[in-house]
Amino acid sequence: MKLVTRAQWGARPAKRGLTALPSARGVKVHYVGSRVNPSPTKTCGAHCRDMVRGIQNHHMDGNGWSTIAYNLLVCEHGTVFEGRGKGIMSAANGEGLNGGHYAVCALIGDKGLVEPTDELLNGLVDAIGYLRNHGAGREVKGHRDGYATSCPGDRLYRWVKAGARRPDAPEEKPIEVVIKNGIAVWPGRVLELVDPMMRGEDVRAWQARLARRGWKVDVDGWYGSQSRSVCRSWQRAVGLPVTGRVDEATWDSAWSWRPPTPGEVDETN
Repeated sequence: MKLVTRAQWGARPAKRGLTALPSARGVKVHYVGSRVNPSPTKTCGAHCRDMVRGIQNHHMDGNGWSTIAYNLLVCEHGTVFEGRGKGIMSAANGEGLNGGHYAVCALIGDKGLVEPTDELLNGLVDAIGYLRNHGAGREVKGHRDGYATSCPGDRLYRWVKAGARRPDAPEEKPIEVVIKNGIAVWPGRVLELVDPMMRGEDVRAWQARLARRGWKVDVDGWYGSQSRSVCRSWQRAVGLPVTGRVDEATWDSAWSWRPPTPGEVDETN
């Protein structure tokens, strides 16, 4: 990810202190919502920096906000600009909604530059991944989700609803979980924490099994940091190599492992 810091794009200091937000459910995607002229150059430069400064000026001088509303912004070249940055509550999602999600703005509008480039979409994925590494949960939504607005525009919203994936990402094939005699057969895919985050019925089945065993894990079908942490704890508990990856042995143990009875030798240790 190519990140342009506030100092590098010439941000003004915030007028007031900002509210810390160490974690959130996820990220909401925005767009500029007015005319955006395409960059005259093939690489990120003065045009993009000027646009970010203009947005900050509007937010501070026009709206009276402390500083630019978004946590991050992404230009048509895929460069990520630091707005409020990580771990800070945005001012972009709407009253009462800013504590739920961080905010990322795509520098496209409703006139002029309206079609997100592949570079911009890749930059958005980079920005979302960056925020996930600093407290954001799995959710990716549009600004219009839960707020009366056309933002982030129909084109970008379709991308959000389709999974907010990289343009060249291969199509995801559904994972089928086969149950035999009450036991889920290992589907053949190792579950691990990667970017983009793994999801599917195999993840959901493994999470549900661990939850039934009393482990605290969200049964949501996404293999995130919580699932990896639970996996490590489970592997440690049953004597498997602690990797945080659900391989065949870890999968099978979720159904087959039984704690030793009193007086029985635990052969897993």
